[in-house]
Amino acid sequence: MAKRNRQEDGEKKPLNKAGIKKFLGVFRFVLPYKWTFAIGLAALSLSSGVLLSFPYLSGKLLDVAQGKADFYLTTINQVALAMIAVLLIQGVFSFLRVYTFTYVSEHALADLRMKLYSKIIWLPLPFFDNRRVGELMSRITSDVSILYDTFTFTLAELLRQILILVIGIPLLVVLYPRLTVFMLLTFPVLILAALFFGKFIRKLSKKTQDQLANANVVVEETLQSVTVVKAFTNETFEINRYKNSLADVIKTAIRTSRYRGAFISFTIVALFGGIVAVGWFGASLVQSGEVPVGALFSFIIYTVFIGGSIAGLGDIYSQLQKSVGASERILEILETADEKPGMAPGIKLSGKIVFNQVQFAYPARPDIQVLKGIHVTIRPGQKVALVGPSGSGKSTIINLLLQFYQPGGGSIEVDDQQVTHYNLHAYRSNFGVVPQEVILFGGTIRENIAYGKPGATEEEIITAAQRANAWEFIESFPEGINTAVGDRGVKLSGGQRQRIAIARAILRNPAILVLDEATSSLDAHSEKLVQEALETLMQNRTTLIIAHRLSTIRKADTILVIKEGVIAEAGSHAELSARDNGIYSNLLKLQVDAK
Repeated sequence: MAKRNRQEDGEKKPLNKAGIKKFLGVFRFVLPYKWTFAIGLAALSLSSGVLLSFPYLSGKLLDVAQGKADFYLTTINQVALAMIAVLLIQGVFSFLRVYTFTYVSEHALADLRMKLYSKIIWLPLPFFDNRRVGELMSRITSDVSILYDTFTFTLAELLRQILILVIGIPLLVVLYPRLTVFMLLTFPVLILAALFFGKFIRKLSKKTQDQLANANVVVEETLQSVTVVKAFTNETFEINRYKNSLADVIKTAIRTSRYRGAFISFTIVALFGGIVAVGWFGASLVQSGEVPVGALFSFIIYTVFIGGSIAGLGDIYSQLQKSVGASERILEILETADEKPGMAPGIKLSGKIVFNQVQFAYPARPDIQVLKGIHVTIRPGQKVALVGPSGSGKSTIINLLLQFYQPGGGSIEVDDQQVTHYNLHAYRSNFGVVPQEVILFGGTIRENIAYGKPGATEEEIITAAQRANAWEFIESFPEGINTAVGDRGVKLSGGQRQRIAIARAILRNPAILVLDEATSSLDAHSEKLVQEALETLMQNRTTLIIAHRLSTIRKADTILVIKEGVIAEAGSHAELSARDNGIYSNLLKLQVDAK
């Protein structure tokens, strides 16, 4: 958790060859807008170049005012108008630079967000086993935001500072050689001190960020599990835990402020001390008549420009380090192999399923064999129930059938063909799933039912709702089928959500239906309505039912009892319940006794 928050704060990566390569890998999203970007670069270059003439004109303004006539503008009005013209031209170029850079950044990063989201959607399920939703959200939000700041501001400032240094320093050497040499003797001390203190302060700042991230973990965990906190009356305990975390943040932040304050004081003294030294040396040259007053004034302004550019490079370098870290994390996702299938015609399966000695262990737990040689044949239209204790492998069988994972051994065939030979999208379009915990999207009832068949007509949606025993409660709402269900369907009861899920599956009209504990958490009345809807849904299609409540699978054609990754028993309800000391008959007795 803390690691994730640190990444969101902007993990920095070194600006080495590999880091720059990662950054350029994301920069490719700018290429479709390269001509607009080129206009922005040209505007930036012209803006910086034009601005560098301003200190020169400022000095000439003083020289002309003193009666010196060695300049082609001979009056202070002419020089002042030239300075205003420079500012206006610079303003136009600055506007053009900001507009073009923002245009390119908004479009390029929208493309990046779209590419990233599309990639995440198509990634296989094992990818999500090792990553939290918050981490993936951070890639689309925080990391892309860091790149946005880089494209719109940091790159522009980097190029501006480089141009000022590349153009400004040679210009000073040509125009004011003696003053420039004296200035360059004072700058190295300031630069070395800035690099040393800056690196040290950044380490302390990062430590503060890490401690603040740990404090945020306390808030996130307690808010996500607030019912547990209240149930155990641990409000005071959590408040104290957060208080202690904040105390660590304050301690480090105050220590950082001491060094930051000392650094700022040193910078002010050193920077202005350098300016005083240059001013003193320049004044002595003015006094001796070797340098005009205007030249000294121009030189001091140029010095401030160049000093500001050098000082700004530290923050720019830090931001580029963040950008390299963000690029690395984004490219890690973009370069992951996905399961996006190519174009293929639709197929309609009959629903024959064969598991041939299937073995499997989850990638996150390779040492634990979940399935140990499952062998079963399911005929088209057959209703097969999977029962057994939690962790026995029931859901894993479904996950393998849907190709969320691939078997570690054996094979799975549907309609006499290995499932891996089908186009994945066309294959999965033959499945309908009604899960135990139905999660609806935060739209309307209409949108959630139509999710089973995007583009379905109003009549098809209503018919599906009626067949799912959902139309009665839908009609009772003031907005009917356009009723908003709320976040994850919280405005509907469990039974209502189940019937919406069944309507969605009916609309999909799948060849193979998967029911995962579809009635386990419902009251008697809701269960009756849902069970009737399920009976309608299961007609004329292969159905796999995962169930703990054995009373709901009495009509199944075959019941498979899964225990420790193998099929321990198989048969109809009548056959299995008649076995003395059988696993199924014992489970049945336990549930009868529990009632």
